[in-house]
Amino acid sequence: MAYAPADRPFYDADSHIMELPNFITSYVDPDIRDEIPEVSYSASIVTDDEVAVIMDQGGKHSAQHVQAQLDMGDGLIEKSKEIQALGAFNSEDRTTAMDLLGFKKQLVFATHSVAFPFHPSSKKPSKLRYGATRGHNRHMAEFCAHDDRLMGVGIVPLDDPEPAIRELEWALENGLEAIWIPHRAPIGRAPGHVEFEGFWARLAEAGVPFVLHVGGAPLQVHKAWGNNGRAATKDWLGGGENVRTKDAAVLHQAPEMFISMMIMDGIFDRHPKLRGAAVELGAGWVPQMLHRLDDICRIFSRADESVRFDRKPSEQLREQMGFTPMPNEDVGRLIGESNEDLYLFSSDYPHIEGTKDPIGRFERTVGDAPEQVKTKFYSENFLRLWPEARVA
Repeated sequence: MAYAPADRPFYDADSHIMELPNFITSYVDPDIRDEIPEVSYSASIVTDDEVAVIMDQGGKHSAQHVQAQLDMGDGLIEKSKEIQALGAFNSEDRTTAMDLLGFKKQLVFATHSVAFPFHPSSKKPSKLRYGATRGHNRHMAEFCAHDDRLMGVGIVPLDDPEPAIRELEWALENGLEAIWIPHRAPIGRAPGHVEFEGFWARLAEAGVPFVLHVGGAPLQVHKAWGNNGRAATKDWLGGGENVRTKDAAVLHQAPEMFISMMIMDGIFDRHPKLRGAAVELGAGWVPQMLHRLDDICRIFSRADESVRFDRKPSEQLREQMGFTPMPNEDVGRLIGESNEDLYLFSSDYPHIEGTKDPIGRFERTVGDAPEQVKTKFYSENFLRLWPEARVA
């Protein structure tokens, strides 16, 4: 018996690989391999000892550990978490995990391996950052290739337009089904800069959505905001290296700014076939963003021709974007304040942030909604963005 009830299809807009240290270095071009750092778990609840044990076992869980995971049955999502989870880094085990989870399809994101390619520091040459990007995308494509339920998410930093478009082409040619871009301003440019027009046009032509995801911009506020002369606060897991209280309060600001700039630069308007999703960034901010963008464009379009659109911003985003609420958010309220077409179900497997029972959490706020609304949340909104993912 699977975790997801069989009475409706569930399409999962967020899951993860827990990369081993050599996730990228084993797949980059040999001439730069020594210059690319290994994946680090230093800012994670996963300990170095856990990783070392797995690496000492040849990069695998022991047979006993795998059997213990299998014995969890439909309770897998409740008990199997982080790097110890079934299929966290082994693709064959992930297929078995999907059998137990029962989701029709699942977007698969990296966890820690984007730190180097996404970091905008000028100390990291473009050749190395885009070389690491290629290594990530090669590995992600291979991980998901054997099971069509796994939808691999490629990465492309936008900081250098020419290699960005080159990496996009590679990802499209090799079957990756979404492109994760950092939700910060590319170095020295807006996302709507004319040099990126080919990037957005190619995505629209290919019918492959872009995605924004937590980790695509700094998680923590500038240290000055935390300096109040008192003791440092802990994150929600009890440490200090993850999202803390002040960080969580403003986490939405970076993706909201990125999407707002896309609207203002006319990206969605010029490319009506472009699709995208904001994942694991919450959705409580979305209804007000829609109202704000509509009001700003209505008022400023009197003098600013660049924001005179045939479709209001809220219409552009309803037709072309999706957003994953956090398990603690009231999806019913969000739908009431905006509309039922915007929101996507996600499990975040195997991250603990996804909770022990994501379906149960969301049912608390959409369980009494009309069937049409629930169907859109659990499947049809996903399929609007990824229509080829539909399972008969």
